[in-house]
Parts: sequence; C-alpha cells; structure tokens
Amino acid sequence: MISVRRVAAALAAGAVLSTTAAGVAAAAPSPTPTPAKIPAGLYGTSDPTYDGVWRQSLAFLAQRTSGIQPADQAVDWLLGQQCDSGAFASYRPDPAKPCDAKTMLDSNATAAAVQALAAVRRQSHAPEKAEKAAKAGTAWLKSVQNKDGGWSYVPGGPSDANSTSVVISAFVAAGERPGDVRSADGRNPYDALLTFALPCTDKEGAGAFAYQPDKAGKLFANADATAAATLGGLGKSITARGTQPEQPPVCKDLPKPTADRAALNGASYLAAQLAKTGHLTVPPMPGASETAELPDYGNTADAVVALAAAGAKKEAAGALAWLEKNSPQWAATSGPAAYAQLVFAAHAMDTDPRSFGSADLLEQLNATGPAPKAPDNSQASTTADDDESGFDLWWIIGIGMVVGVGVGFLLSGRKK
Repeated sequence: MISVRRVAAALAAGAVLSTTAAGVAAAAPSPTPTPAKIPAGLYGTSDPTYDGVWRQSLAFLAQRTSGIQPADQAVDWLLGQQCDSGAFASYRPDPAKPCDAKTMLDSNATAAAVQALAAVRRQSHAPEKAEKAAKAGTAWLKSVQNKDGGWSYVPGGPSDANSTSVVISAFVAAGERPGDVRSADGRNPYDALLTFALPCTDKEGAGAFAYQPDKAGKLFANADATAAATLGGLGKSITARGTQPEQPPVCKDLPKPTADRAALNGASYLAAQLAKTGHLTVPPMPGASETAELPDYGNTADAVVALAAAGAKKEAAGALAWLEKNSPQWAATSGPAAYAQLVFAAHAMDTDPRSFGSADLLEQLNATGPAPKAPDNSQASTTADDDESGFDLWWIIGIGMVVGVGVGFLLSGRKK
C-alpha cells in the first residue's frame, strides 16, 4: 500500500528511485533541486516535490491513531495545498498561485488528504474548513472516476490497484459507501479491483493482485498492489486494526468473484511471501541479478496491516518482529511517511508504537514537523475504520473487516 511514497509519482515525472542494501532510499538526480527551505508546517526535510501532501497526510493519520492532534500550522499547510477544484497535487510550492491546466493533480495525494483532514477536523482550530476541504476532495475524486470504476494516479490514465484502493479508503473516511460510487458505465471501485486479481490457480502469484495489466493484458503479482487491494477490497484503510476471529488466510476462487473474497486471497499471497524470509523484497531492476533483491521495509509494513485486517495476525507477527529489529535506519532516512507506516503496522497488531523494538515511533514522527498539540487520548481518532456504518461488503464469512500510496506509495505504492 504505501511505503515511503509511491514511485508512480516519480515515474510520472520521469524520475527513478531505488533502495540501498542498508535500507536507505537512493534516488536518481531529481529534476528539481531540494528546496533551500522547507515550508513552515510541513513534516520532513527532504524535497517534497513528489510526496509533500502524501507524507503530511500519513503523518496526521499516524498521530491520530494515538490521540495526537497535529499543530494548527501543520493542518493549515495541508489545507493550503488544495486546489479550488477540491483536488490536491503531490506538492504546490506556491499555494498562492491558482491551480491551472499545467498542475499535475494527484488522486493518491487527494485521497490521503481527505482521510487526514477527516481525522483531524474535530480537534482542528478550523473544523468547518477542514470538513469542507475533505468533502471537496471527495467530490473531485468522484469526478475523475474511470469508466471501469477505478482510478489512476494521474487522472485520465488507466486504473491501477493502488490508486483505486486508496480512493476507497477516502470514501470510507468521508462516510461514503464505496460500492455506491459508480462510473458513467455503472461500475464501482470493487468492480475495478477484481480486474487486477489473479486466480488461485496462477502458479506464480496465486491470489495476488497486479498493479495494472501489462501491454498484452497479462497480470503479474505485485506485493505492493496486493497489500493495498487487500485493504481496499475489505473496505479498510492503512489505519485498520486486526480483526476477529483470526483465521489462516486461504486462497479460494468463487464461481462469481467478490471483492472481499479476492481480498482474502490477497492476504493468503502476502502470508506466503512473508513466510519465505520474514519480509518482502524490492524486485531487482531489469538486468540485475536475482540475488540483488533488497528488503522492502515499507511494503512489509503495509503487508502487516493488510494481514491483520484480514484476520491473519499470526501470519503477520514474524514480519512485525522483523520490522521492530531492522527498520530504524530506514525510517530515520526516509522520514515522516516511513514512521507513519510503522505506526500503522504497530496499530494493526495492537502493539504500542511508543515501544516499537527500541524506538518510540510517535516521538520520532512528531520530531519531523511542528510540535503537535498536547495529546488528547480522550478523543483519539474516530476514522471510518472504527465506524462500520459506511461499509457495504464488510462482513466476510467468519470475519468482519480491513490498506493509505518506491520510495515505498514514493512510498511503496508508487513503486512501479
């Protein structure tokens, strides 16, 4: 689902990203230099060109899972990034300049911002403004839905599993029923997700989801897309918690496929991949040796959330322990969104993010931006993941359930 920021963003702009053996994100020369000064209110210190709105939104969501309210300055920065249409770009260096036809609007950033603003609005100093902004973002997402029921990273492109899944999360956060959001052809987001699902009979990727079909229409298993779509198919988001009853994920094809069954099949694929080494790996670049595969911290965290949400906490436990031991350097190098992903993994598994191995994830996340308001544990975030009233698929046989968007969603979701 969502690792240090979906590489699709970089690909859309012509950038190439990779990860070093030590887990440090290494990018090709950026088309724009790192800003001399990071805007006031923004989390993180790296160039926000591709992930400013994304990382800010994930930081807010991670904080709200523990009852922490971001500083008003930070919320104002995010509000200021919104275009008049309700959409968000990945980052607008000059918010005073109106969005125009040249502004590259970003469905993933918009969906993440909708969720973040919905989570912080009650404790915001401008709750009505935050709520209005979230509604405007939701309306814009509906306006750019593809005919197949899904969404692309950049409006106008073919749908992909990651973008469709993060938009589903936005609708749930906004109190909408995703299954009721239909395209001009009458299709909903779950119809689109099913087109990316591989059958259980597939030898290479039984139960997995593809990011998109290749040029020949063939589907190839993608762990990042599978983690996102597992959550999306269950109507959940990256802030989802583990569900009861727990049961081992099993891949099973139905005569008439359903999104929730496909999601459970996705969980079975993730469990099988994690069972190999305890973590996911970054696929080698074309021409590289298979032995060059490196640990994928962001997607491993996303997989933990997806498995927990599918009732498979036992299968996710080993990966969580691996993250507790091995992720500190990656998170410190990658910044706010990486800390957020780890918080989501801890949250999903009912583990204290303040005692994640030897790290206090919330303290480290808070230190990357403006000091948040005093913790308000009596008003911890009430996201749509805690309110099943917005769902229309959700109670799977024996399970009631759960994704956020390389540099992991420029974090793993955009890692295509």
